[in-house]
Amino acid sequence: MCWVLYLLKCNNGAYYAGITNNLEARFAAHISGKGARYTRANPPVEIMASKLYPDRSSASVAEAQLKNLPRHKKMQYFEE
Repeated sequence: MCWVLYLLKCNNGAYYAGITNNLEARFAAHISGKGARYTRANPPVEIMASKLYPDRSSASVAEAQLKNLPRHKKMQYFEE
């Protein structure tokens, strides 16, 4: 089973990063208000980028690295 690191753009212009093993279902959960607390208050408007990982552990490490980057470098992370 593959895991996905994803980056969402929220309605307030902020980015939200997370991991999942089913991106379509997770995005639907965020939109419907059943996702993370942050996206309940700031619903996502689009999936900006995503990247596959072989397991949850490597996706979690990547998520932590992405969240530590400044905003202007977050999209570049997906190009590596």
